Amino acid sequence: MQPWFSDAKLGIFIHYGIYAVDGWAESWSFYTGEVTHEEYMKQLDRFTASRYDPQAWAELFARVGAQYAVLTTKHHDGVALWDTDHRGLDVVRNTPAGRDLVTGFVDALRERNLKVGLYYSHSDWNHPDYASERRPGPHIVEPNDYSQARPGEEDPEAWARYLAYRDGQVGELVERFRPDILWFDGEWERTEEQWRMRELSELILAGNPDTVLNARMLGYGDYATPEQGVPLVAPDGPWELCLTINGSWSHRAEDRDFKSVRQLVRYFTETIGMGGNLLLAAGPREDGTIPPEQVERLEGLGSWVTKHADAVYGTVAGLPAGHHYGPSTLSADRRTLYLICFDAPREAVSIRGLRNAVRRVSVVGTGTELGHHVTGGLDKVPGVTWIDAPGAADLDVYATVLAVELDGELDLYRGTGRD
Repeated sequence: MQPWFSDAKLGIFIHYGIYAVDGWAESWSFYTGEVTHEEYMKQLDRFTASRYDPQAWAELFARVGAQYAVLTTKHHDGVALWDTDHRGLDVVRNTPAGRDLVTGFVDALRERNLKVGLYYSHSDWNHPDYASERRPGPHIVEPNDYSQARPGEEDPEAWARYLAYRDGQVGELVERFRPDILWFDGEWERTEEQWRMRELSELILAGNPDTVLNARMLGYGDYATPEQGVPLVAPDGPWELCLTINGSWSHRAEDRDFKSVRQLVRYFTETIGMGGNLLLAAGPREDGTIPPEQVERLEGLGSWVTKHADAVYGTVAGLPAGHHYGPSTLSADRRTLYLICFDAPREAVSIRGLRNAVRRVSVVGTGTELGHHVTGGLDKVPGVTWIDAPGAADLDVYATVLAVELDGELDLYRGTGRD
């Protein structure tokens, strides 16, 4: 696992493809019967990427404090966004866009020292050699119900051809772009052995040993990728939360259910407080521009991150649940706690189970120092540390952060109160 990943904290997930033309759900819309396969594929004829500006994307990502971004180079519909030699469907030959969209993305990110993530779907619901019981047509199932998405009977020769096609495309992505992350998806339809994940992993790492793989490589992934909700218990090892700004991964004009900046700050701080990264999804329109409602929310989150950078970058997971009423992070040297307060404290902020003496408490972003004292405690059982509530001038509109400087590395009491 590359050390940069756990300190990245924020990434941007871009779902971009022909599905943005009419605003259908990416791939799933024809799979579940929201639209016919024929109507979905007609979007190929109208995908232009006429205002696609990867430099503008990268500038936005850097401005909001993201450290990496992931682009859907090929979703389950099989339409590749780069000039692939392993021919299926691609935007270079099959759409009016007529050009490779991945190279500019990679170059723009690297110019701003952002890590490059490339999404690739193992499954391809348009490839003639990919067998599945679910065929394009008016099928209706619940979204994300994979119980009916099982592979059909496979012709061994056809499956071998499909794996050669997949390996060829993945090999191209590694050789041409040397991605920092390969973000796989679509693994649920088959087993690790059927996918030949070990061989695929070896192919990738032989081409670029520094590439990080997500858990959708099954037993060969480096980090977990829960979606759409902060887990109650952090996954073991490195992880990221994949989250949409509204309710959709890709551009759907009718989806107006945008999360507020305050909600995004909450998701972000709860995630980093548990040691994860937030991979926040934005869906560009067909022409390649990111909708202003999404830009506004990205910039709002980015302003909060910039103001509170000390509590974000160079930190690890903070206090376990029960010690502070809200998320927290901890400096890498484990000597400064950062307490996140979503609501304005009425009188005081408390920390339970803190064995350390507190040297100083200040408000991140303003530097105002706050008083503190301890009440209670007996023998080995520490009392409660109380921090005076910050004044109105020091409150952040989304979440206020308090820096608690300790007399040594964090030392917590986790007992029953009798020892």
